[in-house]
Formats: sequence, structure tokens, C-alpha cells
Amino acid sequence: MNIEKINTLGQLKKSGWKSRSIKDELRDNLRENIKNGIDSFTGIHGYENTVIPELERAILSRHNINLLGLRGQAKTRLARLMTGLLDEYIPYISDSEIHDDPLAPLSRTAIELIEKHGDKTPISWLHRDDRFYEKLATPDVTVADLIGDIDPIKAANLKLSYADDRVIHYGMIPRANRCIFVINELPDLQARIQVALFNILQEGDIQIRGFKLRLELDMQFLFTANPEDYTNRGSIVTPLKDRIGSQILTHYPETIEIAKTITQQEARKDERTENTVIVPELAKDLLEQISFCARDSEYVDEKSGVSARMSITAYENLLSTAERRVLMNGDDSTTLRFSDFTGVIPS
Repeated sequence: MNIEKINTLGQLKKSGWKSRSIKDELRDNLRENIKNGIDSFTGIHGYENTVIPELERAILSRHNINLLGLRGQAKTRLARLMTGLLDEYIPYISDSEIHDDPLAPLSRTAIELIEKHGDKTPISWLHRDDRFYEKLATPDVTVADLIGDIDPIKAANLKLSYADDRVIHYGMIPRANRCIFVINELPDLQARIQVALFNILQEGDIQIRGFKLRLELDMQFLFTANPEDYTNRGSIVTPLKDRIGSQILTHYPETIEIAKTITQQEARKDERTENTVIVPELAKDLLEQISFCARDSEYVDEKSGVSARMSITAYENLLSTAERRVLMNGDDSTTLRFSDFTGVIPS
């Protein structure tokens, strides 16, 4: 489909384009990937037989998902990679705040535009990279932030009464209609804010300052949570947990080989590893062993976890320690030494 030539509702109808919910979109594209042997989550290592099959089953089931695991277990990375399962472009009514589907508009603004212009209603196209919304749950997040609030400036400019629903300023969730919406560290969200998500997840109602709007938002929700938060900072309220279809447990790398692959992939690459510092495989093994020992140590709180980021930053510091030694000695290159491991302590 040549989207550059489709700029109005009439042209869209003639093209034969059909609406799909985002969950069907994800499901259908994942089915094609699985049938064709295409990896939907490239760059994720160690989850091939655990987390990824469970995540794929949840997508096939059209579930909202909670990724539960300690820090540094690629929860947000998995969520971001899901955009690759979306269609490259989808149409929406131009100037719509909530990306109204041209064939199934929700907002009053979009409905009135179609009534006024008919098949000449202008449409725009939304790329899949722009269909990812993310919010870190913090105690100061309000219902207005997520759901919306009355906008007195809009009411004054449009000369509207506060009883008119056009004075509503939509929050992040309505604006993420037809998109993937991720709430990180869900237990940190106050219970009363979690309650506000109930109807959105199940019935599609939203309530803003006395306005009860029937907006059947089309969204894929993903939540991330750390088991430590359940006792230290908060919890997921039971009715909300009941509305999350699949809870998937993540984990740290199970072998040193997998851990090495992740570190080499994520560490900032530069000319040091090619021209200045030679890194033996034994050094890489020793570096990863530090993380494995820390996770088993009685001196490290296992609820807190030892993030994979520790190995990544330690590797970068290891290279920098050797590089500094080269510069001080006036050498051109060196091989990593055991004494260089003192440089990983700050990491």
C-alpha cells in the first residue's frame, strides 16, 4: 500500500484497508514470524526457552502482560522490541489527540470531523516506532497524568462550559490509544491510581472529574515490577492483578557464556578493543564470574539482585584501566592483566 497517495478517508476506503485491534495486529504478525522462523526478539539472550515462549503465548492470547523480575533483566528491552510486531504504518484521523481509527472513531472531535467532511476527512499515518509509550510509576503520578483532567485554558479559549466534554485534556493513556503502553515499576504506583486503571483494562470506560466517557481504548498494556517492591515500597492491588492476563517471570543469565554474550553486546564499543587492549577469553570469564559469585553470596541481598549492568560497566572500567596504563607507560598496546581487575571495584 502506497501510503503517500492515501490522504483522505475516501482514499483509505477505496484502498481496502481494514481495521484491526492492536492485540490482533501483534498476534497476526507474531504468527507470521513463528511460521517463517523469524526471531521477534533479537538481541535477547538466555530467554529462548523460558521467557520468550511465555511472552509469545501471552501475545497469542491477546493478554495484557506483567514482566516480574529483578533489575537488569531486560524487562523494558522486551517491551520495546514488541513494536517490531506492529504494522509499519497505521492511519489515523489528522489532528486527533487519541489517534482515532478512521473507520471506527472514538473521540467527539474525530466524529464531528467525519460528519463535516465525509470522505474528504484528512488522515495521517503513524509509524510503529511512534506507537510506544512508557511511564515510570512514581508516588507523585496522578490520575490527571495518566487519564486526564479538565483544561480551564481550553475552556476559556473555546468559550465552553465546564459541562462540555470538549474541555477535557487527555492524559497519557488515552493519547496512547492504538499503541503499546508500558508502566515500569507498577507497585510504586499509589493504590488509588492503580484503581483508576481497572475500567480501562476491562470495560473501556474512563472517568475525568465527573465526566464518564465511553472510550473503548485499543491498547496493549505491559507492566514491569520488581519482586522486592512488593514488600519494600508497595504492591499490585488484587483487582488490577486479576485484569492482567499473563505474569511472566524473568531471570539472570544461567551460564557464563550467555552472560559474556550480553556484556559484549551491550558494552560501549570503541577502538580500544581493536587497537589498544587485547582481552583474553579468560579475562571475560573471570569478569562474569564476579557477578555469578555476587548473586550467590550471603553478603548480597538476593531480593535486590545483581544487575547485568554491573558486568557491562565493569567490563568498560576494565578496558579503561588497561588503557590508562598504556597511556602512562607510553606504550601503543597491551594485553589485559590480572592487576587491571582492581579497576572494576567502582562498578
